[in-house]
Amino acid sequence: MGGGAGDRAPGRGGGGRVSAPLRVALVDDERLARAQLRRLLAVHPGVEVVGEADAVAPAARLVRDVRPDALFLDIQLGGETGFDLLDALDAPVAVVFVTAYDHHAVRAFEVNALDYLLKPADPGRLARSVARLRAGAAPGDPAAGRPLDIGDRLFVEVQGRPQFVAVRDILAVRAADDYTTLVVRDGRRPLVLAPLATWEARLPGREFARVHRSALVQLAAVARVEPWSHGTFQLHLHGVAEPVPMSRRAAAALRVRLR
Repeated sequence: MGGGAGDRAPGRGGGGRVSAPLRVALVDDERLARAQLRRLLAVHPGVEVVGEADAVAPAARLVRDVRPDALFLDIQLGGETGFDLLDALDAPVAVVFVTAYDHHAVRAFEVNALDYLLKPADPGRLARSVARLRAGAAPGDPAAGRPLDIGDRLFVEVQGRPQFVAVRDILAVRAADDYTTLVVRDGRRPLVLAPLATWEARLPGREFARVHRSALVQLAAVARVEPWSHGTFQLHLHGVAEPVPMSRRAAAALRVRLR
């Protein structure tokens, strides 16, 4: 996607100049929801709410007339949806979806939403969205997107159906040729087309560690460590029957890290 807020670099200044305000519009069919979001955004200096709308047609007019840097957009708009609004626009715009319906997340990222917040919006999570908007972040491909926090959620396909997985519920990631298998706390084992290196780059380094050329683990999920053969080890994870191998090199690095 070309153009849009990313080209205008909202919120960034150079050479000592005062940064331009981040101009946002709120689109939600619930007046109280718009008022709450306006209050949460008011604590962020340099964020200017330039308009509100409660349906697709007035929102489309608002975007054409005001040209905001970004939309905070509800997905359910009466009998219409936020996706209908995006289809009606004549130019791309950065989008943060704010909704109670997380089963829409896959479609949200298919249209390159910059971020996705669940109602009621968490102030800290909202702050991260504002920071990404200010940085001029481009809408991201979730397969190669921004680094994840332990409190984030991502979507993956489980038996052909897109589902959410909380990062804190990923106990391990195992390599499987060009794919990786997520070992999830509830027993799911989704197979994802992404190399282990992608997960190593995206998962939070404070909570996850590479323990083998074929495995990453969440450190808090490790129940016990057992010596194995030739100086290697096996990691037993809470609630997981199959242990995860740990190499001698990884064990030495982890000892240094955990001192």
